[in-house]
Amino acid sequence: MTAATALSATTPDVTTHEENPWARAWRRLKRRKGAMAGLFVVVLFIALAVFAPLIAPYDPIATSFTQVRKAPSWAHWLGTDEVGRDILSRIIFGARASLSAGLVSVGIALSAGVPLGLLAGYAGGWIDALLSRIVDAMLAVPFLILAIALAAFLGPSLGNAMIAIGVTAAPVFVRLTRGQTLAAKVEDYVEAARAVGNPHWRIALVHVLPNIVPPLLVQASLAIAGAIIAEAALSFLGLGQQPPAPSWGSMLNAAQRFIAQAPWMAFWPGFAIFFAVLSFNLLGDGLRDALDPRHK
Repeated sequence: MTAATALSATTPDVTTHEENPWARAWRRLKRRKGAMAGLFVVVLFIALAVFAPLIAPYDPIATSFTQVRKAPSWAHWLGTDEVGRDILSRIIFGARASLSAGLVSVGIALSAGVPLGLLAGYAGGWIDALLSRIVDAMLAVPFLILAIALAAFLGPSLGNAMIAIGVTAAPVFVRLTRGQTLAAKVEDYVEAARAVGNPHWRIALVHVLPNIVPPLLVQASLAIAGAIIAEAALSFLGLGQQPPAPSWGSMLNAAQRFIAQAPWMAFWPGFAIFFAVLSFNLLGDGLRDALDPRHK
């Protein structure tokens, strides 16, 4: 037996396994109590929205003129509204409108903003200049003002409110994607992909896009919170979910006339909006820290 053979026989075989980046991000996210609390509340709201028919104790649009503006009791845990509808049931079903608006609106913003930002950042030149000026013009208008204008133009409905919020939020994703693309396209792995003859579309989609996903996920989680507030504002103004269908914003609109007589009508939908938005913001902050490789 040679010395090299003897050394290999006595030395244990050590194999290093690089940790999956997403597993590492999840491990880091779990250490952040605020982010996990936000995730728990988000999952709770999603479960309420999905299983609303099984959880809600009453029909959310059923009226009872013998139960008008009743204070919270064992029969109606959160009280009733101006026409005797159960507020708890309406909040549970209203989660569907608010969460749908948040998820669908951000989905629209991502589907429009990411391709345009990727094109602007990778192509450069006059394409980048044109798209950047359009984005700058849209960002010059306050988010909520532009959403109200688009919703009023399209007509009052939840679907049109989602479109208006999604179009209004798209410029933020265009700018973020463009900036991340500009930083990624000069990295060594992109230069190597270009050197071996990969076409530009393949470099952009296979090598650049997957490496800019983490900041997009963080921005998406924060944008959902903004979309929930925007949907509530549009519903409050009569441009979102139309009565008698429940929505947190429309519930606040109805409650403003009875603040002194029935304050619970405004408190509970406002409480739901506050906790939903806070939870998505906490989750977004946690994702930012967990997905940032430079964060200690």
